[in-house]
Amino acid sequence: MNKFQNQLKSISVSLMNLSEKVEIISRQLEKLRVPKTAEAKRVKAFKPMTPAIPKRKAAVESTVLDSVFDAIRKSRAGATTAKLKEKTGLEARQVSNALYKLTKKGMITSISRGVYAKKE
Repeated sequence: MNKFQNQLKSISVSLMNLSEKVEIISRQLEKLRVPKTAEAKRVKAFKPMTPAIPKRKAAVESTVLDSVFDAIRKSRAGATTAKLKEKTGLEARQVSNALYKLTKKGMITSISRGVYAKKE
């Protein structure tokens, strides 16, 4: 029990020293803060507004799901995950996620393990 009390006292002293050092560092940081000057608060010059010209939307880019579904749709006997990675240029995780989502939506079906085809 005496050993335990000595360890607690040692920890207490260490914490007190640490808190004093933190206070010193805090005071030093306060001294280093730059006061806000009038220049920092200067207002930007007024610019008249120009009418916004609506931008044309680019042609709709295909999503990951679209590209995977198109690759499956174009294959006659079904597409393997390796072929899908090759045709779409996607990572394995992206292909896997797309296959999961397309299966859940009911757009494709699994013929066998790793082979997918469009649902008829």
